[in-house]
Amino acid sequence: MLPMIEIKHLQKVSGTHSLLHIESLTVQAGQIVAIVGPVGSGKSELLALLLGQSQPTAGEARLCGLAPCHHRRQIGERVGVAFRDLGLYERRTVRNNLVFHCILRGLPARRADEVLAEVGLVDQANIRAGKLSPNLARRLAYGRAILHQPQVLLMMEPFSGCDTVSCEILSESIYQKAQAGCSVLILSHEGIGLASLCSAIYSLNQGRLSHVNLPRDHSRHDLPFKIPARQEGQVILINPADLLYAIADDDQTRLHTLQGQSILSHLTMGELEARLGRNGFFRAHRSYLVNLQRVKAVIPYTRDSYTLILDDQSNTEIPLSKSAAKELRDLLGY
Repeated sequence: MLPMIEIKHLQKVSGTHSLLHIESLTVQAGQIVAIVGPVGSGKSELLALLLGQSQPTAGEARLCGLAPCHHRRQIGERVGVAFRDLGLYERRTVRNNLVFHCILRGLPARRADEVLAEVGLVDQANIRAGKLSPNLARRLAYGRAILHQPQVLLMMEPFSGCDTVSCEILSESIYQKAQAGCSVLILSHEGIGLASLCSAIYSLNQGRLSHVNLPRDHSRHDLPFKIPARQEGQVILINPADLLYAIADDDQTRLHTLQGQSILSHLTMGELEARLGRNGFFRAHRSYLVNLQRVKAVIPYTRDSYTLILDDQSNTEIPLSKSAAKELRDLLGY
């Protein structure tokens, strides 16, 4: 099967400085892949090459079998892009932002209404886009990217400025697009929330892909068994069996233990997931990593709303996303 995104020996050089050098990368139909790297790592250069806005110094990139720099119109028809900068028409209403792009693409106006429902903005349809909060504006920009039901979806920092609800809505939509056969490539400066969504996460440093993390492959046995955390000016080491769950809150990660402690950890949720995955922990939600050995019930409240009940004195409730609920069913076989 022909990869929907294919990179071979791709290089971009400016003067004597190498901006990007990727030997190989493929994304098949239905795959969600992320490339994570800090500012200046080469993500923007890669996106420009994939969109044909820049020509490679050497090598090639292909989307849907086409070279972007030679087939920009065809790429635009088959590829959806959610940029870091939202680029909304702030004086137009939310709905008119989408209707305008429907007209440009020859799509019926009802497609705008379908997308508004998908991204949870029906109640904001007649609000000017400039009045939206940052997380709702991010949803609208994503909706514009999927209007034409693209075969490939490219996203730069898709969860930037988003609250938990928006992250959940976007994650679920991205998952559904992949289930329908769309190839998704996410470019981000951090990996938080990506492990439960992606089949592979690559690290990009100084223009080079350095390693790949396979979130669903828990076969590694070289990770530390204890989890470090900070408490009262010292570093303590926690046995994973003593953890109930971890939560990401206001750019901090906290570990909640069986003893009722809430301890700040310097590790990100992505790093915790990598270490704890082999110990029976599951990403139930973008913000929650839960110890499955301490889950006693899964409760569906509505068709798309689930909750995990933990086996502790407080019967703690943990939200379970729709996509994670399906993964958990497959994992546990219920």
